[in-house]
Amino acid sequence: MSSLSLYDWTRIRHLLKIGIFGALMVLAGDMLLGWGIRDDARTGMDWFLSAYPDLSDGRIFWSAFLGLIGIPLEALCYFAVYRLIAPNSPGYAHLYRSGILGTLAFAGCGVHVPCLACVYVYKTLMRVSPDTAVDTTVRFGLYFLLPGMILFFIFWIVLHIAQIGAFVRQMTPYPKWCWVFCPAVGMGLTMLLKCLPESPARNALTAGWISIGNLWMFCGLLLLSRRAQQSREEGGT
Repeated sequence: MSSLSLYDWTRIRHLLKIGIFGALMVLAGDMLLGWGIRDDARTGMDWFLSAYPDLSDGRIFWSAFLGLIGIPLEALCYFAVYRLIAPNSPGYAHLYRSGILGTLAFAGCGVHVPCLACVYVYKTLMRVSPDTAVDTTVRFGLYFLLPGMILFFIFWIVLHIAQIGAFVRQMTPYPKWCWVFCPAVGMGLTMLLKCLPESPARNALTAGWISIGNLWMFCGLLLLSRRAQQSREEGGT
């Protein structure tokens, strides 16, 4: 197996650290959006949107802005994982890079910002036409949010297939069990919070499930990077 140079490891750790910063930025934006309580007297989309009528314009703006900046930053830092895969599996690396490019293209402007636009539309309509607010917001989301969401999740799945496959097949310097440090695992662990009683903090954290998943990946790979580097160097001597 090809080994990474000292320069490669330095760049990988640098990207992982920037990725942590970007994920924290996005998490802050997600929590600004998610902090609230839904009305259990409502059902369906009416229930889902019921946390947002009193959301301030400032929180909507900063949530959108932090995601707009932080999400591409996270995606660019996925190239740390790409660098781990590329020397030993060009095929998985190419697949993973496709996932990165799709995330860059659709996650921020295609999903996050339109999501905040839906919240703004709902909040505004609740003031002028409460009876039509939910239906109009859902229709707006179908036109302007759903297409980007579908495309994003296609590339998101591709990214995970490549990452998990490369780690399990030991095409990286890490032990194969480190496949658990993919965003999906962190996202799943975050959603276990749904088992707790509803609270603003719980809702805010689960709104940030993707950014917490990214934190899980960046932090886990960074913490184990020196051990992986040492193990690979010892194995190569």
